[in-house]
Amino acid sequence: MDQNKCKLFIQFTAMMWWATLMAEGIRFDVKSDLGSKCVSEEIQTNVIVLADFSVANHDNSSQPHNISIKVSSPYGNSVYYTENVALGQFGFTASESGNYVACFWIPNSPYGAVATVDLDWKVGVAAKDWEMIAKKEKIEGVELELRKIEVAIESIHENLLYMKSRESELREISEITNSRVAWFSIMSLTVCLSVSAWQLWHLKRFFEKKKLI
Repeated sequence: MDQNKCKLFIQFTAMMWWATLMAEGIRFDVKSDLGSKCVSEEIQTNVIVLADFSVANHDNSSQPHNISIKVSSPYGNSVYYTENVALGQFGFTASESGNYVACFWIPNSPYGAVATVDLDWKVGVAAKDWEMIAKKEKIEGVELELRKIEVAIESIHENLLYMKSRESELREISEITNSRVAWFSIMSLTVCLSVSAWQLWHLKRFFEKKKLI
């Protein structure tokens, strides 16, 4: 019984750690004279992303500046776009693995305008609507918590597999790069030695013609 409790505690701790990791609330300033402000995160395919954003008034103006937002996939496809808003929400399911970039800027604003943006960015387990899941599957209480733990563990497992595959890809790229650099170094050295030998031969012939040697 104690072992089961210990195992449950470890799983619950893992779920809380994962949920905390995947729910990121940040605040940043968007300045019109610096263009757009972008944030990014590496996300796997089939992972749910949900974000809430709002603009706070921090530049002593009577009204906060509205912002425009564009979210792009790793291959440059537009996932979400809106303009001239003060608050809102967007969500999507990642169809590509890689860095998703969200850019914020102030449209049609005077020079020096500043908008402070609050962004609540949720990925994976944290983005799921657990109330809807509980109603659909007719679960509650401990059973619901166990369901959350199960999903969190599956997400951790999938993320570890993804990280392993990424590590393998990066290692392969590194090995290919090292091999190409080695061949390039050998070729460069060969060319340098060839040019040096040609220069020595040319100088020798020149001095022989001038009867200096």
